Amino acid sequence: MGRVTARRRARHLTAERSVTRPETLAVEEPLEIRVNGTPITVTMRTPGSDVELAQGFLLTEGVIAGRDDIVAVQYCRGATDAGINTYNVLDVTLAPHVPAPDVDVTRNFYTTSSCGVCGKASLDAVLLTSRYCPGDDPFRLAAETLAVMPGRLLDAQKVFASTGGLHGAALFSADGAMLAVREDIGRHNAVDKVIGWALEHHRIPLAGTALLVSGRASFELTQKAVMAGVPLLAAVSAPSSLAVDLASQSGLTLVAFLRGESMNVYTRPDRLVGWAGEPPGPHPLG
Repeated sequence: MGRVTARRRARHLTAERSVTRPETLAVEEPLEIRVNGTPITVTMRTPGSDVELAQGFLLTEGVIAGRDDIVAVQYCRGATDAGINTYNVLDVTLAPHVPAPDVDVTRNFYTTSSCGVCGKASLDAVLLTSRYCPGDDPFRLAAETLAVMPGRLLDAQKVFASTGGLHGAALFSADGAMLAVREDIGRHNAVDKVIGWALEHHRIPLAGTALLVSGRASFELTQKAVMAGVPLLAAVSAPSSLAVDLASQSGLTLVAFLRGESMNVYTRPDRLVGWAGEPPGPHPLG
């Protein structure tokens, strides 16, 4: 398996001196994901949890619905490296009952997903594709429990502590227990790895859980939460307008700017209990 960190020399400058020293960096390498032998996408990721990444990716893009839709996942030997396994090509074999994705359509969709998509068609596409409905989940979470989750995620990000260059994603239960945490140089990859963990443990849909991300809440990450059946998505940074629109239409609780005892709740605030201003109705913000 590839390394998650690497050492590179850098010249460190201050007002008083200049010194050359080695620095620890997060590794970034391509991972080609194939389905039934056909390449469908290449993502730049930090090596590690690649099987989870591939499975989470396929689930959040609507190709599969559960672990039973996959027969096998294995690394492929490269044709240009004398057959040596470089751990950068992963082939997923689907079960016979699962239709293979349309390569032309999925390649275009995957290419644009990290750049952001917009418009009503994008919202409708997610709502039509998702097999799960977060809006039906009776999940409730104490605001004080949610408030301490970013600190716990940061404590669990071991590679970030040494590099400062990785995003984190974590799943929590209603009582605040951390179920899984993953890191990656791509925020979408970190989420796919966590969802892939859930898939491996037959926990899809992710009812009764909160998904926390270390950065912003983009449309893409909100889409992944909806596709996995997560009822609450929280981010330490800002949401996008389209993320809020999708959360509202799907019944997902979206929390952002989660910093200490302060947060913005954009949709379905009824799921958060405690603290001032608890809403009286079921979901007054949509």
